[in-house]
Amino acid sequence: MATIFTKIINGEIPCYKVAEDVNHLAFLDISPLAKGHSLVIPKKETDYIFDLADDELHALTLFAKKVAVALKKSVSCKRIGIAVIGLEVPHTHIHLIPMNQVSDMNFANPKLKLSSDELKEISEKIRANF
Repeated sequence: MATIFTKIINGEIPCYKVAEDVNHLAFLDISPLAKGHSLVIPKKETDYIFDLADDELHALTLFAKKVAVALKKSVSCKRIGIAVIGLEVPHTHIHLIPMNQVSDMNFANPKLKLSSDELKEISEKIRANF
């Protein structure tokens, strides 16, 4: 059965896209820890990041770097944090989280509630900087 991320890739579920290439997609997390919190995924459905072939992992990491650079230009923060947890959705994904302090990366923190207009504005700004 296709994961929720595969359904997003296939256009069955909408997303706030921030970047895309032939093999990867980045979109805003709809329950973010910070404004601009993005998910970066390979289009090939692979459950565990370390099951990716070396060239696939390398390409995913380079794509995530490009997204992080655009994200840093788009939101006010000191750094873009990176996290790979991989337990919530069985499809490899990297969290890119704007942060000003280490505690901003705590997934136990309350999630932000952003309107669709806010999410759209943020995604457009990141896309413009990609």
